[in-house]
Amino acid sequence: AEGRASRLLPVAERGSFQGSSGSEDEARPGTAAEAAAAQKREERLRKFRELHMKRNEARKLNHLEVMEEDKRLKLPPNWEAKKARLEWELKVEEKKKECAARGEDYEQVKLLEISAEEAERWERKKKRKNPDLGFSDYAAAQLRQYQRLTRQIKPDLEQYEQLKEQYGEALYPTSDSLLHGTHVPSREGIDRMVADLEKQIEKREKYSRRRPYNDDADIDYINERNAKFNKKAERFYGKYTAEIKQNLERGTAV
Repeated sequence: AEGRASRLLPVAERGSFQGSSGSEDEARPGTAAEAAAAQKREERLRKFRELHMKRNEARKLNHLEVMEEDKRLKLPPNWEAKKARLEWELKVEEKKKECAARGEDYEQVKLLEISAEEAERWERKKKRKNPDLGFSDYAAAQLRQYQRLTRQIKPDLEQYEQLKEQYGEALYPTSDSLLHGTHVPSREGIDRMVADLEKQIEKREKYSRRRPYNDDADIDYINERNAKFNKKAERFYGKYTAEIKQNLERGTAV
């Protein structure tokens, strides 16, 4: 019996050894599958984080675009045209300064850069423009005066950009904005306004000066309105009625 046990012992040990190696072989495929699943999960999480970051970035860009569009809607309808014209005027001023520094005439330099086709197109545009219809009513005269004064204004775009950065949305007032006492004009702006007002007053005095009364002139009117009418009639028809008038004064009229 002892001999039989001693003969069976190595076989049992070999069986136990074979069982342990078999369990290791069975465990290896399981760990490989888990590693593959973990790698796939990590890859999906990475893609999810990338998509999340892209979504946040798109949300920020959409918000900025909405803000820019809101600003554009609050601007006047012809703001883009005015801005383009102001930028063009600034370029013209810089070009004039460059020509003056080189001792050249800006008008000649500008003509050298204009083609014959552009010159013909500008001439056609000038011919198509409506002529000055003159005085029609006081509202039209006031509008013409306002347009003439606004064309003379040369805004400072650098200062405008600084004010836009300083005030933000408050720079574009709405019906609910409180403007009184919120803006302090610069000293240069006040000086420009005073100079412009003095120029308007000086020009107005030239056209509205009172004519002095001439004591030696003949009195051929009954009131001031009749005197103005007689002056107009003399201005338009005086050269045709001069002989008749002289005959009436001499008493030799037929």
